[in-house]
Amino acid sequence: MQYIIIIEKGKSSYGAYVPDLPGCVAVAKTRKEVIKLIREAIVVHLDGLKENGIKTQTPSSMVEYVEV
Repeated sequence: MQYIIIIEKGKSSYGAYVPDLPGCVAVAKTRKEVIKLIREAIVVHLDGLKENGIKTQTPSSMVEYVEV
C-alpha cells in the first residue's frame, strides 16, 4: 500500500505525519531521515492496529496542487 505523508520543515528539524493514520508521526533533523522514520512508523502503526484487531482501511487521502 502507498500512504501520503506530509512533511513540514521546522526551525531545526522536520516533522512528518500520515493523514490516513492519525497519530502516526515522526521527527528528525533531516528530510531524508524523517522519511526513513515515518516509513518505519507506518509499519509499526499498522502492526499495532492488526494486533488490536482494528481493521485498516485502504488509504483515501489525495494530493493536488493549485497554482496561485
